[in-house]
Amino acid sequence: MFLYNPFDPLFLVLVLPTMLFSMWAQYKVTSSFKKYSEQPTSKGITGAQAARIVLDKSGITDVSIERIHGSLTDHFDPRTNVIRLSETVYDSTSVAAVGVAAHEAGHAIQYAEHYAPMKLRAAIIPVTNIGSKLAIPLVLIGLFLSLYGLINIGILLFGTVVLFQLITLPVEFNASRRAINILDQTAMLSRDEVPASKKVLNAAALTYVGALAMSLAQLIRLLALSQRRR
Repeated sequence: MFLYNPFDPLFLVLVLPTMLFSMWAQYKVTSSFKKYSEQPTSKGITGAQAARIVLDKSGITDVSIERIHGSLTDHFDPRTNVIRLSETVYDSTSVAAVGVAAHEAGHAIQYAEHYAPMKLRAAIIPVTNIGSKLAIPLVLIGLFLSLYGLINIGILLFGTVVLFQLITLPVEFNASRRAINILDQTAMLSRDEVPASKKVLNAAALTYVGALAMSLAQLIRLLALSQRRR
């Protein structure tokens, strides 16, 4: 696909560096999680227990916690009010598992407290889903047929994807901050273990930074390609 043409100067200058950064960020979160998954907590608390403690500490009793398949597939579903923890987190007593579980509980707290960026992100998900599926095909068709209106619609839809990722950054960083604060307050982790959990969460945050940077680069490239075709 021409959008990933290695001979295009715009690809080399804009997209390729952000792709490499995104790949490095993904490696960083995977390696950090693996490293600290081998470090057990001194109190033997599991990921599921940690999530429940964080919720209880915040007075949230209507959120359930479930186990799901996979690794690093953990997420909070606001539609069903359920925190789903992966097999490598739910029953694990590692520093990494406790940090990840507390982070997902942080999202549940955001939703319960009507945290504005969380609500805004949830509100634009339908439009973002459409944008992620139709934006590039519309741009491709528009460029091929020289239909500039179609190109503009595609770029506008792609812009909603960028907006979603931009809003996601404060949501993720805030959830991690809430998680670390409560882990520290409740002494679920020792003073030596908290920095390890923080490293896992910081590494995970880099993946969102990488995704945003890559999408921004692609958006700029789409705009440049559109102007060049005109």
